[in-house]
Amino acid sequence: MEEKKSTTQDIEKVLKEIGEKIEELVKKGADAGLDAKDEIEKKIKDLKENKTTLEAEFKKGKEILEREFKERSEEIKPNLQESKGLFKEGFKQIGLAIKALFGKK
Repeated sequence: MEEKKSTTQDIEKVLKEIGEKIEELVKKGADAGLDAKDEIEKKIKDLKENKTTLEAEFKKGKEILEREFKERSEEIKPNLQESKGLFKEGFKQIGLAIKALFGKK
């Protein structure tokens, strides 16, 4: 699960960097000439739309992963509980066997 958190954190970091680069372009566009300014503003608009799309896709993917993890963990819990009970029973049997071995002196 740690890997999942690391991956989502990396994606969030990249999206933040994209936003910062867009803001940097906005500042540079303000200093550019009229023709270049129009082209830069168009590219900035496209980048913002793409960033919004990426963020939406990321959020959607993150929700799917979280739902899948929850469903899988709910499926596994009964098996883990059963294994835990069997494990305890095994230890109990080992304890009884040791008692029987050393109790018959």
